[in-house]
Amino acid sequence: MKTLGMVTEYNPFHNGHLYHLHRSLEESGCDSSVCVMSGNFTQRGEPAIVNKWTRAQMALEAGVDLVVELPLPYAMSGAEHFSFGSVKLLESLGIIDVICFGSECGDIETLEIAADVLAYEPDSFKIQLKKFLDSGISFPAARESALKSYFSENSPIGSAAAECLSEPNNILGVEYLKALKRIRSQIRPMTIKRSGAGHNEPALCDGISGAAAIRNSIISKKSELSGLGNVMPASSLRLLERDFELGKGPVYSDKFGKIILSMLRGMDPESLAKYPDVSEGLENRILEASYLSGSLEELVERIGTKRYALTRIRRILMSVLTGMEAENIRAFDDNGGPQYIRILGFSEKGRSLIALSKKKASLPIIVKPSNFKDSINPHLSRMLALEAHATDIYVLGYEGAEYRLGGQEYTSNLF
Repeated sequence: MKTLGMVTEYNPFHNGHLYHLHRSLEESGCDSSVCVMSGNFTQRGEPAIVNKWTRAQMALEAGVDLVVELPLPYAMSGAEHFSFGSVKLLESLGIIDVICFGSECGDIETLEIAADVLAYEPDSFKIQLKKFLDSGISFPAARESALKSYFSENSPIGSAAAECLSEPNNILGVEYLKALKRIRSQIRPMTIKRSGAGHNEPALCDGISGAAAIRNSIISKKSELSGLGNVMPASSLRLLERDFELGKGPVYSDKFGKIILSMLRGMDPESLAKYPDVSEGLENRILEASYLSGSLEELVERIGTKRYALTRIRRILMSVLTGMEAENIRAFDDNGGPQYIRILGFSEKGRSLIALSKKKASLPIIVKPSNFKDSINPHLSRMLALEAHATDIYVLGYEGAEYRLGGQEYTSNLF
């Protein structure tokens, strides 16, 4: 059995994801598929529109065979950390032959050129990166500019590789390649050119529409799902309808605004500085803004600057909400990254993949989290506890009060 690996959020699963799944299987020649999927909080610093078990079920009904959760410290991180955690999990399964990701570029060789420089960071590149960071621009912008400068001096053929870092899926693709190189993985990388609307396109488009546009449509229409039948598989739409009718969604950032403002107004700068990506006095800017803002979106806008990207701010605020401090992430990284392989769902073929992985995996495979609460590995139990707490917070965003009970990380069933 030849197995495909993918990194996903499926927030929610839409026609673009279905296209990527089918093309990836076709191009790779694989006959089974595994996706590493973010849990209840995502890389953009937002809660997922529906919970991770429903999104896993969407993936399975669309044809994915096995869904593995990307733990919170990696799911809610910048591109480099997010990609490392995802690739490390795929490698740890011991059964993945190919990883395939979508990109605006669609050319693996171009992305490999950029990844080679960023993975090993030659001194001339580091000098350029420091120069652009010192100018006050954000890290992604500084890195793109530094790469352009590096290639102009060392390799003219790399100009296209530098240009590709202006697109979000290219950036993630380069980070996946970096991670593969750094852990010396034998997984073969492939990329599929993205089709349809861009990732951040605000309006719905017939056929393939971006996930952000779908979420915006759901939120603005107060859970009304009319019009989404053109952009989502029927099975995914049915699951959305089911959860919304039950009162288990939609979940979105503004539902946690008052909680976050309350938490910030009770913190001092030293406490806030313990969270990821809070540096250079940003803690003071955030705390000051918390007293001047009446909503989460206003808070984000007040904090954001050319240097501090809005996505970075959102991740910081969600880290505060979920209690995920930078020290936790450092401890996990110092001990190899993800500490377990958490199964969110599987098909019949996926059951065979789990059996095979149990013979080859380099991390413990978790089907029932309650069995690992008191693991002798303190990093595993801490990572699992963070995930459980994040779920306890996440369910407070449900419309139905009866579904907001704590402890669901240990009681929810696999699909």
